[in-house]
Amino acid sequence: MNNTKSDWLSLRPVEPAAAQCCGGGCTPCIFDLYQTELELWEKAKERGDPELLRKPKEETRNVRLSPDTFTQFLLCSAEQETEDAWRYRFQLSPGTGLGLKLGQHLVLRGLVNGAEIQRAYTPISAIDASGHFEVLIKVYERGLMSQYVKCWRPGDSVAWRGPFGGFLYKPNKFGELLMLCSGTGIAPMLPILTHVTDDEDDETFLTLVVCAKNFQTVYMKNFLREQSRYWNVRIFYVLSREESLENLPMSYRENSKLGRIDCEFLATVLETCRRRPYILICGSVSYTEDMTHMLKQLQHNHSSIFCF
Repeated sequence: MNNTKSDWLSLRPVEPAAAQCCGGGCTPCIFDLYQTELELWEKAKERGDPELLRKPKEETRNVRLSPDTFTQFLLCSAEQETEDAWRYRFQLSPGTGLGLKLGQHLVLRGLVNGAEIQRAYTPISAIDASGHFEVLIKVYERGLMSQYVKCWRPGDSVAWRGPFGGFLYKPNKFGELLMLCSGTGIAPMLPILTHVTDDEDDETFLTLVVCAKNFQTVYMKNFLREQSRYWNVRIFYVLSREESLENLPMSYRENSKLGRIDCEFLATVLETCRRRPYILICGSVSYTEDMTHMLKQLQHNHSSIFCF
């Protein structure tokens, strides 16, 4: 079959727009995938063989993820976590997990007004969870991906690819983990907490500092309360817009600070760590920059810091 110039142009892959990149440093990035597809298209065009462009269809659900292609997963439940955030649970085949490592994230694909967008999210479920995985998503009033997410209903199919990134960890590798997080930056910390406290042989101390606007906007409070009962876990809350500690339940007041996190507070946390800590940071770009700057001021070794 002879293909005309217009036929080949219609088969040429479409270059992604800048907004389609999640900005999470994924490997391969959506632009890497475009380049691979473009090279394949050029090869097929040169040979005059469009069959080279044929790909197997994406599986619909209940299969392991791939970093290269999107896979559809069935949304089985959505539970409101706070006023602006929801926990979404996706179905996997019984007894099947995603095979994630600690701290790894997935990329979500959405379609809004005919434009494809992608964003990165870290599952909050345990890395060995089977039959499902969960993500925590903050829904912004004017966010493009939020417009897509707000339309989700149980039974919908949603496209994910990954996993990417990750935090290399072995039981007892570090004496103590100091985890600094803001907002949904708590997501990668949750599987780490679960992973350590579920392992009776892991004696790593865990200190979690949760930064939020107020007590109502702290995510996963029930989970954190359960985790704080373990002998090796302590949790601090830094609430930037909470007016008084009296507004908090009694059990939270002692370990909570009003205002923003600062060098003085961070120095106190470091001094009270039971062993020399390895520090994990997750939050906005400005939050990460602030934390690393403070730690530098406190002369903490940069090689003992990991930023998600």
